[in-house]
Amino acid sequence: MIKSPWIRSVRRALLAAGATTALAVGLLTATATTSQAATQGPCDIYAAGGTPCVAAHSTTRALYAAYNGPLYQIRRASDNTTLNIGVLSAAGYANAAAQDTFCANTSCVITVIYDQSGKGNNLTQAPAGGAASGPDNLANAFEAPVTVGGHEAYGVYVAPGTGYRNDNTNGITTGDQPEGMYAIFDGTHFNGGCCFDYGNAETNDHDTGNGHMEAIYFGNNTGWGSGSGNGPWIMADLENGLFSGVNQHFNAGDPTVTNRFLTAIVKGGPNQWAIRGGDAQSGSLSTYYSGVRPNVPGYNPMHKEGSIILGIGGDNSKGAQGTFYEGVMTSGYPSDATENAVHANITAAGYNSGSTSTGSLTPGSRISLQATTAPCCTTDYLRHDDADTKVVISNINSSGSATDKADATWIVRAGLANSSCLSFESANNPGQFLRHYNYELYLNTDNGGGSFAQDATFCPTTGNSGVGHSFQSVNYPTKYIRHYNFTAYIASNGGSNTWDSTSSWAQDTSWLTASPWS
Repeated sequence: MIKSPWIRSVRRALLAAGATTALAVGLLTATATTSQAATQGPCDIYAAGGTPCVAAHSTTRALYAAYNGPLYQIRRASDNTTLNIGVLSAAGYANAAAQDTFCANTSCVITVIYDQSGKGNNLTQAPAGGAASGPDNLANAFEAPVTVGGHEAYGVYVAPGTGYRNDNTNGITTGDQPEGMYAIFDGTHFNGGCCFDYGNAETNDHDTGNGHMEAIYFGNNTGWGSGSGNGPWIMADLENGLFSGVNQHFNAGDPTVTNRFLTAIVKGGPNQWAIRGGDAQSGSLSTYYSGVRPNVPGYNPMHKEGSIILGIGGDNSKGAQGTFYEGVMTSGYPSDATENAVHANITAAGYNSGSTSTGSLTPGSRISLQATTAPCCTTDYLRHDDADTKVVISNINSSGSATDKADATWIVRAGLANSSCLSFESANNPGQFLRHYNYELYLNTDNGGGSFAQDATFCPTTGNSGVGHSFQSVNYPTKYIRHYNFTAYIASNGGSNTWDSTSSWAQDTSWLTASPWS
């Protein structure tokens, strides 16, 4: 199998040349005055507001001005060695280059998400619970790339079956005591499974009744509650109910939100709670609900237990998916002014989807893949088919529809199963990747299955025809991405399948990396 170490060095060179965005944001006080917050993180702002963080988790940046410790731990598949990923400097961004180097030629998973608050509330692999036997999966360390302040970083990509937990916490609110929490999610990555949560849950991993949880939920599950539109919604998982407001089911004031980076907030105290949200890249927070507890037995007073969960429900329900970048939990009910200042800090941090260039195989680049087979197909490009999940080639030109152009545009990612190879994420369906199944190519979201990362990883080589590049399957190294009768497969040069035909194989498996159509 041909490796491509040049991908890593090019990537690091581009990132080193990238701009750095300073973290400078004002702390709003009750009198609406501001002060320079270049040396403040979200948890410094919460502390100044009288509601200090008791848990602070992020794989992208420090959440305190003085924090200079590890953000998370990764483990590589080749030898099961672990490495802590820290920040580039105090109050700074993740040292993602260390992850790139450590995981080169293999894959990595996130094993620990460290608590920056000093209380030791780290998140690790969730154990079995009432809704699922066996421990949860760990997140692929490369599946949620991002830039923050111009710096490369990685979020926590939760595929169904993935989850983190801490049942032995320190300082987390219990009973009816007040608390607040926020999380930054990918607002385009969700489903209706139960339950993509971050927050306070049961300490025994079982459903212990109404009011025993208080966590942020994000998704479009309508089984317990919903808001306006088709979702997804920010709701509160209070156990045995996802609440979008005071009513048990529908509340029109909770809107559908689809920001690429989403600030989601839930806070609760004695007979009061609120849902707030906003675009984590710009603008201000909106309040979707603020008022009394639901008028259903068990939720007033609350019976919070003080465990922390990420990506799962309180009883380890693990059918949900989503992406997490950072989040905190506080002691005390934060004021709106404090949360507004925290949100200003978040928008100043500079979250971005991570596309750094176009037309190259550098991870982060947007490209289109042009067929080279003459005379049939030189104006055809690899694209996903909107009628189903299959991947095909078709003619794309400047007068074509915006949808066709977007369908033929891919974001290059570090290989999910081998970081020196590549994966291709759909530009208009974030979180969905090009992968093979029964040798045919599809566009799929990671379903948590063990083979997905390998099925979605391809190693670039010199084009088999001498033109462009060919893309070798990491788990079937004799097979390359090929178009055959306008459908895409992985194919060998001769074999039992019709698409393994030797006729024009070298041309059919060679692709030009063109500038993106979208």
